[in-house]
Amino acid sequence: MGVISPSLGFSPAGLVFASGIPPTQPSPIKGEGFTAECNLTMPPAPLQLQRRAEELASLLPPLLVAAQRVAAHVAPGVHGRRRVGPGETFWQFRRYQPGDPVTAIDWRKSAKSDPVFVRETEWTAAQAVWLWHDRSPSMEYRSAPHLPTKRDRAALLVLALAVLLERGGEAIGLLGDARGPSQGRAVLTRLATTLSEPTIGDNLPPPTPLPRHAQIVLAGDFLAPLDEVDTLVRRLAERGAAGHMVQILDPAEEALPFEGRVRFAGLEGEGETLITRTEDVREAYIGRLAAHRDGLAAIARSVGWRFAVHHTDQPPQTILLTLHGALGTR
Repeated sequence: MGVISPSLGFSPAGLVFASGIPPTQPSPIKGEGFTAECNLTMPPAPLQLQRRAEELASLLPPLLVAAQRVAAHVAPGVHGRRRVGPGETFWQFRRYQPGDPVTAIDWRKSAKSDPVFVRETEWTAAQAVWLWHDRSPSMEYRSAPHLPTKRDRAALLVLALAVLLERGGEAIGLLGDARGPSQGRAVLTRLATTLSEPTIGDNLPPPTPLPRHAQIVLAGDFLAPLDEVDTLVRRLAERGAAGHMVQILDPAEEALPFEGRVRFAGLEGEGETLITRTEDVREAYIGRLAAHRDGLAAIARSVGWRFAVHHTDQPPQTILLTLHGALGTR
């Protein structure tokens, strides 16, 4: 959660950590009659992360995966484009018109009525999917020991999505990785290794040259200023990239459940703020967060992108299914 200022703004930082406490130790937040514990954990080992991601992906029925990725059965890395064009998957019948090749006529359909019908297929085209998750310090936050950090959940979702895409023969890669997207199970091991590295990064993706009409999935808390997010999204969309943004938040960042005197300190150098009665600012804070989220959704809509919200206390299967379905309907 961003640091709460007297004006009830917030910046791209996580919730309250006492200065001088090593990042591998729990940092207590104490208020009057209240104690919360924020745990910073290192990312899981590559094989462990890959195994958890594959277990999550396996919860989706194979038949559903196959139905959503129909074009993947035609050729590796092929996406149905949901309009008429070259391909092998049936799309629709239409009446024969002068100039249509005779080979396009569906004689079985035409034999059932007077008009002659042409069989049309769905246009398919090979595409690559670029994945990215936020590695900024704010993503290391979790409000309770039983919850994953935001970074852990983002990495799990990104890799689980990669598992599903790999099953469909798609080319997948990480945004900013010079090696680019590739196919095969070996790429999952490479992605798991990269996602597990305890590297601190920026809260928004770096400038990356992309091919036209690329598919992009971005997962992070997106607490950066809206103008910075807008600049990033428009730059990526200029070349026709289809984007999917997932805002990942801890439930405490959503509800601000703290009571009494609480000291908030940013994880990214924003300083500290002491609030004597946190419950008094809760309503204003929730309204400010909602306005920020509305701004993110508006940015996504303005370029035809999709925007979704996921909380770390929710099962990851739901948002994974949403993402996988969105990638299959472009």
